Amino acid sequence: MNAVQKDFENRKSEIRKELELLFKANMKITDWNVPEADDHEAAKQLVAIMQEALDEIKADIAAGEYDYY
Repeated sequence: MNAVQKDFENRKSEIRKELELLFKANMKITDWNVPEADDHEAAKQLVAIMQEALDEIKADIAAGEYDYY
């Protein structure tokens, strides 16, 4: 295991918790903004937005955007 793998392994739980906090915070905001919102549908739409952003980051990685970050 190289140094980067070790670093991410050490922080994996923290990264996952931060992602979950981002999701939950946005679900709360949706509930505040749209009290009658269908939470199941809102959750699916939020995950789609997050996935779209991850896909854009993956494309940037493939294009070398983070090679010398």
